[in-house]
Amino acid sequence: MLVTNSVITGTGSYVPSLVKKNDDFLQHNFLNEDGTPFEYDNPTIIEKFKDITGIVERRYATPDLNSSDLGHLAAEAAIADAGINREKIDYIIVAHNFGDVKSAAIQSDILPSLASRIKQKLGIKNPNCVAYDILFGCPGWIEGVIQAHAFLKSGMAKKVLVIGTETLSRVVDPHDRDSMIYSDGAGACIIEAKEEHIRRGILSHATRTDTLDEAYFLFFGNSYNQNEDPDVRYIKMFGRKIYEYAITNVPAAMKTALDLTTVDIHNLKKVFIHQANEKMDEAIIKRFFRLYKVPTPDLVMPMSIHLLGNSSVATVPTLYDRVLKGKVENQKVEKDDVIMFASVGAGMNINAIVYKL
Repeated sequence: MLVTNSVITGTGSYVPSLVKKNDDFLQHNFLNEDGTPFEYDNPTIIEKFKDITGIVERRYATPDLNSSDLGHLAAEAAIADAGINREKIDYIIVAHNFGDVKSAAIQSDILPSLASRIKQKLGIKNPNCVAYDILFGCPGWIEGVIQAHAFLKSGMAKKVLVIGTETLSRVVDPHDRDSMIYSDGAGACIIEAKEEHIRRGILSHATRTDTLDEAYFLFFGNSYNQNEDPDVRYIKMFGRKIYEYAITNVPAAMKTALDLTTVDIHNLKKVFIHQANEKMDEAIIKRFFRLYKVPTPDLVMPMSIHLLGNSSVATVPTLYDRVLKGKVENQKVEKDDVIMFASVGAGMNINAIVYKL
């Protein structure tokens, strides 16, 4: 019996060239939310930051490149990897949070949409290739893949390009120590409908949105330097609240997705989780496996945050692409492996996909 599978046939990513090391923040004037100075010196602040997040360095886009440029470069790599005719792409779905923010600018530009810009950069002439953006916080790329899956299963599409791209370095408050978390980058995939006799590709998925108390855990707010223009806003977060929300709710959402399949927890080879914070990700993974009363397997969670930072929607597709291409030490996936993609972010949103190679 033939089934329609949603299969990732190509991946690509763009890792920006500018390296920003932790020591580059030693001269920053970090402040508390009320504008008062920290009681610790910068070397102590940075060392504690590294211990919690795992971040040693991150990547920033060069001034000549915007989010749509990064997304275009990742898309070109994914199209080449899949070996498809770009004119046959039915949808282009682009996940981001802030649109194109030009270097040294204070304004986001999302008209036209990044998807339209990327379609134009790709030179696609086909008017039936529909391009649109998705705003879903850090889980945006995974949610874009879920939407692509729906299009493929319904017969509305045969080939979909899903991109996650961001330049968070341009929306951070230099006086906020959380600014050290964020980075720039882009990841993309081609996902296609395949009529086959076996089940593979996307096996299941789960998504949730919590907004009663959680909607503004991540938000746009003023600089901690109270002498700055109050009309200029930056990305802000309540880190402790996000941590507590994530470690409580992400494992449950991941379990919901896995329980929709017949896959045994022991056969789950890898979890590609949003690279938000090393300690938080480790806690999520441990709690997830604890729900099945099994120990956390070694090397089940590939990580890239140490060198690439948190590039929001780009972390999961970039990490997956780099593992596939052998660019992450001691990490690989093989044919017939069952893996999971999972993320949490502004909304607050959580999602997960169970995928068989």
